[in-house]
Amino acid sequence: MTTFSKFPAILATVAATLAIHSGLAQAQQVLRVSAIPDEAPTELQRKFKPLGSYLEKKLGMKVEFTPVTDYAASVEGLINNKLDMVWFGGFTFVQANVRSGGKIVPLVQREEDTKFRSVFVTTSKDINQLSDLKGKNFTFGSESSTSGHLMPRYYLLAAKINPDTDMKRIAFSGAHDATVAAVAGGKVDAGTLNISVWEKLVEAKKVDPAKVRVFYTTPGYYDYNWSVRADMNPVVRKKLTDAFLALDPSTPEGKEILELQRATRFIPTKAENYKDIEAAARDAKLLK
Repeated sequence: MTTFSKFPAILATVAATLAIHSGLAQAQQVLRVSAIPDEAPTELQRKFKPLGSYLEKKLGMKVEFTPVTDYAASVEGLINNKLDMVWFGGFTFVQANVRSGGKIVPLVQREEDTKFRSVFVTTSKDINQLSDLKGKNFTFGSESSTSGHLMPRYYLLAAKINPDTDMKRIAFSGAHDATVAAVAGGKVDAGTLNISVWEKLVEAKKVDPAKVRVFYTTPGYYDYNWSVRADMNPVVRKKLTDAFLALDPSTPEGKEILELQRATRFIPTKAENYKDIEAAARDAKLLK
């Protein structure tokens, strides 16, 4: 077949591809977004509202935020096509990625999430290092939380402390702010949470750091990201990525969104960044 004779076939292929992309773009009128419930639902809604309005302008479609009741619901919602984009913690992303056979992919993360940390807090004068937690009552955040459970457990085990056998009792508060409330209220001797929520609570004067104090901070690790399904319309996926990367703190809109997201800026990310989280989860037998 000559190049000239191939031309109609090439035109037909290009036309079909454009039609598919156009049809997909027209078919999706609403972007359904959610986030792991690592803070109170009202706080998650407040933080997302300006970002949702910004994404609506950039995508040219309605953006809806749907709260979920637990971490597992956010994973199942994205895998089962009930959600289009989810704010995952590192561990939740790994769970979704493994559970879907690699069909959940991370788009962007905050620059801060390349070296995220957890803090351990207490009101007790007798607790000043991880080894002092032996025989104490302790709370993690959610069982599926990277910064409220997985990585704190990883560093406890690295310090030769098995929380299941060396502590008097362990609990799961369900959220980072609930962990601080449990420690401040004397329900437990100590707890752990992500450093971003801790700093926000201190800045907002919702916790007195003279009473509830940090006695240990973990080394850095990869954490949160915005994830989508791998089969998302590539046009929408590129617009989403470009919108996050274009957020500029020098503009009033960008400044408000980035401050609410507690981000300096958003950067691209990839599944390979979370291999250490996956290894830590398998070592702790938390990944089935």
